[in-house]
Amino acid sequence: MTVLPGCTAPEPGAAQDSTAQNSAGQNNTAQDSTPEPGASASGTASVTRGLVPGEVTEIARGLAMPWGLAFLPDGSALVSERASARILHLRQGRNPTPIGTVPGVEVSSEGGLLGLAVSPAFDRDHTVYAYVSASPTNRVVALRLAPDLRSLRQERVILEGIETADRHHGGRLRFGPDGNLWIGTGDAFSPENAADDGSLNGKILRIRPDGSIPPDNPSGTAIYSSGHRNVQGIAFGPDGTAYASELGHRTWDELNVLRPGRDYGWPESEGRNGSHGERPIFTVHPDDASPSGIAIAGGAVWMGALGGQRLWRLPVDGPRADGDPVASFVQRYGRIRTVEPAPDGSLWITTSNTDEATWGGTDPRPGDDRILRVELVRPTS
Repeated sequence: MTVLPGCTAPEPGAAQDSTAQNSAGQNNTAQDSTPEPGASASGTASVTRGLVPGEVTEIARGLAMPWGLAFLPDGSALVSERASARILHLRQGRNPTPIGTVPGVEVSSEGGLLGLAVSPAFDRDHTVYAYVSASPTNRVVALRLAPDLRSLRQERVILEGIETADRHHGGRLRFGPDGNLWIGTGDAFSPENAADDGSLNGKILRIRPDGSIPPDNPSGTAIYSSGHRNVQGIAFGPDGTAYASELGHRTWDELNVLRPGRDYGWPESEGRNGSHGERPIFTVHPDDASPSGIAIAGGAVWMGALGGQRLWRLPVDGPRADGDPVASFVQRYGRIRTVEPAPDGSLWITTSNTDEATWGGTDPRPGDDRILRVELVRPTS
């Protein structure tokens, strides 16, 4: 694999970009090619600032199409199953326990019960938010969990009107440091939606927990940014920088820094190709990525790869790239759907190998699908 840094100087205040691609268009080999700490994705030596993957521990196995993952205040977690529409409760060292089934979920090639976000006031309101693909439109719902976590009920729909389709639902939810709920949507396989100010598709949406519009949203609507193809990852850095991972078409997947009111180019531009829209800070070839969930830890954005079947470390310094991408666990665990920072400083990741209908599928391994805990450690010199 060859890693190429951006070769044009950024404008003042603009983000730098880095690009990871296969040399000569070749696919990576099937064996595990996790780099040694400090090795770049090209195999050449590089200095790693921050943390790198260490020991991997299995938290749960035998899950069916896990998609969303969110931590509760006590350090346990919730996970959504896309096709069954179930939400499960996870504790280390215990088997997952079902809490309940979210009503009204309609399953398609990429749709079903998708992202989860735990209310910042969960200790008081016991509320969890879920992204649901449904008819006539996709929606975001508020769910009330019983205090004993043995049942749930849907309290209200807080956002609807997101066009549904067989594919490109987006689906990631994340509470930002501003207390608002950020939502990644897909273009519903209609690229023109991303550039249409009247559509909620192909957008980053931002709403209050009650579904109302924050007064500082640039559009006066739920839309925060536009021109996205299929957003499946949102995360916030310690300085408040907002990042989003985005599936490209056939050439470049993207990691973007989100800015209010900006257009990110789709369908006119893809990656750094094209002159329209904001430039991504990292681009990765779809064979090596097809990105989904992202998390911030140890000086980097950690990005799960579906078709690429690996975990990417993308070093960042606020809104700028800060080094070369490095891939770990290449084809070791299969497709990686979700990456979440755990309260203890580790990462929890979900595999997505029972999700056979989506692009970049692989045969399930014994025990799939799994949730894995990845310890983050200082690199050895």
